[in-house]
Parts: sequence; C-alpha cells; structure tokens
Amino acid sequence: RPGRGMPRRMSADVRNEYLEVLDHAELLHPPQAVAWAVERCAEAVAAEYAERDPLILCVMVGGFRFASDLLGHLDFPLEVDYLHATRYGDETRGGSLRWLRRPEQSLRGRHVLVVDDILDQGVTLAAILRACEEAGASTVGSAVLLDKQVSGRVLAADFAALTIPDRYVFGEGMDFKGYGRNLRGIWALAEPR
Repeated sequence: RPGRGMPRRMSADVRNEYLEVLDHAELLHPPQAVAWAVERCAEAVAAEYAERDPLILCVMVGGFRFASDLLGHLDFPLEVDYLHATRYGDETRGGSLRWLRRPEQSLRGRHVLVVDDILDQGVTLAAILRACEEAGASTVGSAVLLDKQVSGRVLAADFAALTIPDRYVFGEGMDFKGYGRNLRGIWALAEPR
C-alpha cells in the first residue's frame, strides 16, 4: 500500500530498499535484552512516579512500542495521552519540528512523563518538554528506550532503558523510511566498508 500521496512505484522502491537494508543490518540488542531493559526502566519510573498520579505522554509514532511495553510494567494509577511531533517523518535525517497532534488532556498541575523512542541530539524532545512546561505541567520528565551516545546533546533523559552507539537504528517502534517499526530488537544500518 503506498503512503500518503506517494506513487505506487516509489513505495515499492522504498520497500525494496528497506529489505536490502534489513538483509545487511546488525542486531545491536536482541528482543530479550530490550524486554529486560524496559522492565528495569519501569522499576525506576515506578520509584519516581507511583505516588504522583502521572500523565504519561507517548510520542508518536516511534514511541508507541516502548510506551506500551513500559506501561505493561507500571501497576499504579496513571493516565495516558499521546502527542505527535516530528523532525524526521519517513526520512533518516532530522529537519524542523512539526506538531501533528498535541495532547488532548490538560497538563496544568500534572506530573507529566514524556515517553519517546530515542534520544540523540535532543532537539525534538527538548521542544516537547518545553511545550509541556508552557502548558502548565507541575513537573515534566522524560523516558526513552534508547540513549544514543552523541556529542553536543541539548538535554539528558531522566530514564533510559538502553544505550547505543551513534548509528542509525530501527525496530521496536523506530523505522527506516517508514518500514521496520514492527521488528523486535534494535537493528542498526550496516557500517560502511
């Protein structure tokens, strides 16, 4: 099925490119390691938020898998909403921030935890956290599945399940040009030879 406004031929070309990339990708973290890390991250989140009646905000689309897996380990009262802000779309390089959906629930006076897939430079997450503060949240924290080891970062996540080297990754909700979000495990593009 072609994407929004994308001609059928281009969609098939991208699909074939994805299959080629997947064929040569490196598995950085197998599914079992990801599951274990998410469980440990949930324990840290629970220690901080169990008594706060938090609002968990999932950053779509990449954060859906991590948010779902994380929430499955949290057994205290909380509410969930989502937002959609992106600098990537289906591209592999970031551009300017675009808001596609802001949370419907009021953030005023709430303890908000923003859950996202990956922290690299932190530009997108910083803008999201700032927007939550401006909306009146009492506290704003962040949890990410992956903490990419890069220089020049603008912020650090409060909770991170795993660290990865500075490589382009997909799987566990993250994509390569729209494909691969459904994969379990963290996959990296093959290193140039």
